[in-house]
Amino acid sequence: MRMRTLMGAGVAALTLIAAPAMAQDGEPAFDGVYVGGSFGYTVQNNDVGETIEFDAGRNGSFGDTIATSTGADAFSPGFCNGAATSSANVSCINDKDDIEYYGRIGFDKQMGKFVLGAVAEFGKSEARDSVTAYSTTPAFYTMTRELDWNAALRLRAGMVAGESTLFYATGGGAYAKLNNSFSSSNTANSFAVIGDDMAWGWQAGGGVEQKLGRNFSIGLEYLYSRYDDSDSRVQVGNGTAGATNPFVLAGGADFRRSSDFDFHALRATAAFRF
Repeated sequence: MRMRTLMGAGVAALTLIAAPAMAQDGEPAFDGVYVGGSFGYTVQNNDVGETIEFDAGRNGSFGDTIATSTGADAFSPGFCNGAATSSANVSCINDKDDIEYYGRIGFDKQMGKFVLGAVAEFGKSEARDSVTAYSTTPAFYTMTRELDWNAALRLRAGMVAGESTLFYATGGGAYAKLNNSFSSSNTANSFAVIGDDMAWGWQAGGGVEQKLGRNFSIGLEYLYSRYDDSDSRVQVGNGTAGATNPFVLAGGADFRRSSDFDFHALRATAAFRF
């Protein structure tokens, strides 16, 4: 009888001791605050068909033609999707794809197999995007943009497969500091980069995250980013150009790019959960 009582007490004690461990084993794998980062590669869209748009007379209306003294299109040689290698419209250097790196902090709430959360991210990509216009002079005019930094706040939602693998979609708003620059073989006119370098945008993508132990996880993520860079301009002045110069005839002009700044990224992620 006494043996049975002791055995019963022992079983009860073991049950109490094991209870926290069993509860821990049953805890959601993707729940709470985490910090981490990502490292990946940015790929440009190559902006097929991108051009430079002109505002003759700087009245805020883009889509004008810059004409020569004979009325011909001064930019009839056309455009290319990259940085110029010469004054002739024969070839351009392709846009530069490069690495990217970001830090992140986020929060997830797991409800059964469903996970809903938010993540804030800050960092930059080393990618560079250019477009070139060619004039009949001949001369080239190249506009280039890069990221000084960008930040994003995204939601993410997904489903847990098994006990420790999360498949998710993500999307939200983004904000970037752009570095816009300009170069030209035209030495007669004056050129100045103007406009706001800060650009709003959005991001969307998805990925997979794998828990390795209680607190650490790694993953693979795809992300598409798009920023509205329409405020950036190149202002063209007379400089030392003569009266028959197309820009002088136009009463001055502004340049802008015809497309937003957008790119794809594939990155590896890592996170530590508290």
